Amino acid sequence: MRSSELSTLNIRLHSLAIFRNLLNDPVLSALSRYLGSLDSDSTAGSVAKYAEFVSRLYDAGSTTLAQYVQQIVGDNENTYIRRIGRGLEPVEEMVESVRHELEILQAVADLTPKKLRLGLNWEGYLPSFKAETVDIAGHYRKRCENIGKFGYGIYARHHMFYVNAEGQIVPVHNPDKTRLASLIDYKREQQIILDNTLALLEGKPAANILLSGDAGTGKSSTVKAVVNELSYKGLRILEVRKEQLHAIPAILDELNTNPLKFILFIDDLSFQKDDDNFSALKAILEGSVSAKSRNVVIYATSNRRHLVKESFSSRDGDDVHRNDTMQELLSLSERFGIQVTFQKPNKEVYLGIVHHLAQEKGVTMETSELDMLAERFALGRGGRSARAATQFIDGLLAKQ
Repeated sequence: MRSSELSTLNIRLHSLAIFRNLLNDPVLSALSRYLGSLDSDSTAGSVAKYAEFVSRLYDAGSTTLAQYVQQIVGDNENTYIRRIGRGLEPVEEMVESVRHELEILQAVADLTPKKLRLGLNWEGYLPSFKAETVDIAGHYRKRCENIGKFGYGIYARHHMFYVNAEGQIVPVHNPDKTRLASLIDYKREQQIILDNTLALLEGKPAANILLSGDAGTGKSSTVKAVVNELSYKGLRILEVRKEQLHAIPAILDELNTNPLKFILFIDDLSFQKDDDNFSALKAILEGSVSAKSRNVVIYATSNRRHLVKESFSSRDGDDVHRNDTMQELLSLSERFGIQVTFQKPNKEVYLGIVHHLAQEKGVTMETSELDMLAERFALGRGGRSARAATQFIDGLLAKQ
């Protein structure tokens, strides 16, 4: 590939319309600067821009340009893929543009170190990258045909998210990797949650779920484990804090057009009587138009079944309609379609969890001594729980 051909490829790159935001990608933008330098810069300037391009590729965690291009094209969020995700037919002009632009991006993926260096009058050492053959158009077609499993944009690259202080949806870069197989006991409770989530993924009616019960019994871990098991089917989770409940309608509006399925996760939920967030959640669960989303359910965990902290003054106040008021407060949990209760394990189950974790993590100790220490640890932590078992085994490992 001569210098003029490389310059022509750079011009073609700048003709992108559907995939135009890829020009802001750090690797492709560095490549474009190198290609543009071949007809104008000195050899030293072009060498520097070539090295910068390879450096950007390394920084992106890749040493293969073709694979990198295939990934960013497949994950790219653009007007064409959004129409596909909403189930709309793209207009003819868009289809034609995508076809031509994928040919351009295929030419980029086909670049090799040897081809790129032909534009340089330099015999010294230059950093390299691997060359592979990929089918950009075929891969993109597969992504479009299975958009409900792959998604696009940040939702294609990650499966766990949270809402930040500015109200933006951002990915969790170090997600909890818990799997259902690592959660001991509570199999019946896990199956209820798993079945409801599968119904969501299959487009069937799915309920909002309240997971209540004792602390440390694995409620949050179960939800995250279900997401880890089913993310390949197009399941994502978005954690929302209690003080962000007012933002849920806007979040639902954003997610409603997304082809993936989402769990809005609210952890450790409880309210004071006059908490404004109580009314916000109540309105959502009662079924506002935006809450009836085909692709979103709400899963919440709480150590309290009734969610609202009551006091004797609440029961004995002078509210003329105090019975109605108390009924409203105590019935919030009833607005979840499914309620799953996680109770503290008895001694047999607790020790079974301890034995499993000990074997899994290589703790060697006489069973009688292990049981005695585990029971003593649980007593000091306020009772038996899966969390206490995990903390106990971790403590033993720390002393080894």
